[in-house]
Amino acid sequence: MKSKNIKYAVATCVVLACTYIACKKVLDIPPPTQSEETYFKTEGEFRTAILGAYASLTDFYSSAAPGAGGNAVLKSFYLPGDDLTMSSSNSYEIFKGLNSSDGDLSVFFRSNYIMIGRANKVLEKVESAGDGVFTTPGTKDAIKGEALFLRSYAYYQLWNAFGTAPVVTETLKSLDELDKPSSTGTQLLDQAVTDLTAAATLLPATWSASDRGRVTANSANGLLGKVLVFRASANKSAADYNAAIAAFNKITGASLVTNFEDNFDYRKENNAESIFEYQAGSALVGAGGMNAWLANDACDCGTAGSYYLMFTTDGNNYMGGGLYTPTAKFVNAFEANDPRLPFTFTSDKSKVVKYVLNNQLDGGVNSINNYRVLRYADILLLKAEATLQGGGSTADAIGLINQVRTRARNMVAGGTVPANFNTTETNKTTIMNWIMDERLRELGAEGNRWWDIRRWAIGGTITLDNAYFSSNLTDIIKYDAHFLYFPIPDSEKSLNPNIVQNPGYN
Repeated sequence: MKSKNIKYAVATCVVLACTYIACKKVLDIPPPTQSEETYFKTEGEFRTAILGAYASLTDFYSSAAPGAGGNAVLKSFYLPGDDLTMSSSNSYEIFKGLNSSDGDLSVFFRSNYIMIGRANKVLEKVESAGDGVFTTPGTKDAIKGEALFLRSYAYYQLWNAFGTAPVVTETLKSLDELDKPSSTGTQLLDQAVTDLTAAATLLPATWSASDRGRVTANSANGLLGKVLVFRASANKSAADYNAAIAAFNKITGASLVTNFEDNFDYRKENNAESIFEYQAGSALVGAGGMNAWLANDACDCGTAGSYYLMFTTDGNNYMGGGLYTPTAKFVNAFEANDPRLPFTFTSDKSKVVKYVLNNQLDGGVNSINNYRVLRYADILLLKAEATLQGGGSTADAIGLINQVRTRARNMVAGGTVPANFNTTETNKTTIMNWIMDERLRELGAEGNRWWDIRRWAIGGTITLDNAYFSSNLTDIIKYDAHFLYFPIPDSEKSLNPNIVQNPGYN
């Protein structure tokens, strides 16, 4: 691990007690070396426990997701969009064959509930902590805020992948509590909004250098605003759009960095543009005895490595199931002289170079380069969308898009491309198209695109069909509206009879 970052790999076994999905499977396991009765007695033990909750992120952003067979689960949010494609048929890109028996979907679903379970355990223990446990001012609130943030992030992911899943806000005390019903509508996002609203008041503005990477008030307000925009996209709620703007306006000290590439350079992590990053680190045995192939709940043994081998041919070791290349639609979204081009694609535009140009691989499997989950450019474009759709000034909305374009243009002395959009434009459809296209240019190949497309389609902003995806495999995509929701995994249906399968799947 990088000493300057928090160690996501340290996952105390205590916080694994009875997570929602795993509980039925672990009731008969031997007791851990420390029980709940003997743990959570010191501030340091709470710190270890919350880092165990952070460690759950490893399942989404590294090659070590337990049960994934060495395959990356982030294909589920990288491949379905219109920015990336593969030369071979993958069910996540062409939708054909995607079903409830898919092992990676099962890992994605379960891993979110592991994170929820760990967060719930910390929240429960924080509330019951006796006098004298927390000796550093602000620590109790901060840990509570971190747990709420991580739980909300899990619900945000579950809504974007499945649309429905049980809402669990307490640790499970008996078998009677295991069969929670599926959520309906935006209940998953509703819980995330509740959690993030509270987290934003509890988290600190900054952390010390030794704790860099832990979530802050900016992280909570940034994700809160994003969740509100997503909920507003689905419900066409002006109130949610305006609440999102209010959350974004509470972000302080963040700014666009001068160089677009700094957002993907392992030497420029946690910069002024970063709102929330997955903290990656070394997995080499010589760097603390960590092993990339161990699950993150193996105490002191897991890794917080990241990976981008779906973008590069290094070692022909494609951790995402193959080489991900840009679609013609993604490439053609840029003007010829856009300064972001050489930091997005190779010179022939055949491969993606985000996270690859200035990267450091660790053992040919993991990278030490942080995954940028949320950055300020994303916030500005979301705020532009919220301003437009919430009934605000069209000129203000366009001005926010232009901030992103100005940063790109100014990377070249005397640059003229991309030029600012005309702030006198008042046609909302035109401006919304500008926002959607700028999100593709600025954020493409960063794991955002499918979830954007999905929410716009649910709300009727766009209509999805085979032609929309502009993939190398367009001719075999048989797109249907039910693909907006992935199938609930068989593993979860077998555990909980009250889980409802999404339409179009068995």
